[in-house]
Amino acid sequence: MEFRALTVSELNNYLKRVLINDPILNSISVEGEISNLKQHKNGHLYFSLKDEKSKVNCVMFNSEVKKIKFNIENGLNVIVSGYVSIYERDGIYQLYVRNIKPVGLGELYLAFEQLKKKLQNEGLFDKEKKKRLPYIPKKVGVVTSPSGAAVRDIIKVMRRRLPSADIIIYPVLVQGVRAADEISSAIKFFNQMDDIDVIIVGRGGGSIEELWAFNEEIVAKAIYESKIPVVSAVGHETDFTISDYVADLRAPTPSAAAELVVPDIIELKEKIFLQYKRLIKSYEGYIKNKRNLIKNYKASISSNRFIEKITVTRQKLEYCYRELLNSFDKYISNNLNSINLLNERLNSLNPKKILNRGYAIPIKEDGEIVKSIYDVINGEILTLILNDGSIKVKVMDKSSALGVDSK
Repeated sequence: MEFRALTVSELNNYLKRVLINDPILNSISVEGEISNLKQHKNGHLYFSLKDEKSKVNCVMFNSEVKKIKFNIENGLNVIVSGYVSIYERDGIYQLYVRNIKPVGLGELYLAFEQLKKKLQNEGLFDKEKKKRLPYIPKKVGVVTSPSGAAVRDIIKVMRRRLPSADIIIYPVLVQGVRAADEISSAIKFFNQMDDIDVIIVGRGGGSIEELWAFNEEIVAKAIYESKIPVVSAVGHETDFTISDYVADLRAPTPSAAAELVVPDIIELKEKIFLQYKRLIKSYEGYIKNKRNLIKNYKASISSNRFIEKITVTRQKLEYCYRELLNSFDKYISNNLNSINLLNERLNSLNPKKILNRGYAIPIKEDGEIVKSIYDVINGEILTLILNDGSIKVKVMDKSSALGVDSK
């Protein structure tokens, strides 16, 4: 019986089907060192995986390459996962890589160290390029999640320390695929405004995966290119991100960022008053010293004409002294008026005054303030904070401002 000869294409196609249907070769992991790395213009990676005795050709398509956070380099020891098949045109078997992980180091840790080294070499961490923060900012931009603890901490601290400072919140995602783009866009938005004095960028604590948006190059470049000073406040004191190294100042927590950005108004009052006392004391000493000199000259010289000159000079000095005291009294009075205006503005923000006018603050059982009808459900028990106490109420029904049923 005579068998028909196969064509080369038929042979390669048959072997390809054999390899694809093999359960081991269809899902396999191989460890080795990367060499002969090349990236095609379409984004596909071509490289060899080798050990001491052998090597295998590998292909990783662009769609899979985009999922890798670290840079794939020659000499890197890795474990690749994928399947074995034949490139029919050349009759060469290849390992088609679906995923790749570094051996010994975590993927995110390796990506962090690679980006850190790259940006450091580009000069993004240079201390001489850091911008100084304004001593008393009038308007502060905050880039963070609108619902996290970080934004509440920042507002609370700033309102306590410097009530006159305006806070502009730019709400963004702080984790996930779109987070880095939103954070960088927020920084660029504030740079288009002409009245923002400083920007706080940050979020509360979390794992390295949750903080990863602040390790993205797009965020680092946005911070570096910002004309406005940027304070990075990501996670807890032990958490370090790329944003911390690029920012003009790193704060260990969001609350600490608020303390670093604005001074304490109470301390400002004390400093002004202390300087006033020191200045008056200094000039009193100066006048006393001059009077003693005049007294000594008067005692040592008996000439009536000279004594007359001394008297005239003393009168001039006393006049200058009174004028100087009046000037400083006016200066201190103006500064105290400014401080009083700040106190009045702080008192105007006191929620107690709002309650005195007949308003109430609804609070849920978990302590959250109700800001919208969508924050509550029918039948839910609320506490109404009034001027002279509180009452418990039950939500019987609700409707929107447009009269649409919001059940």
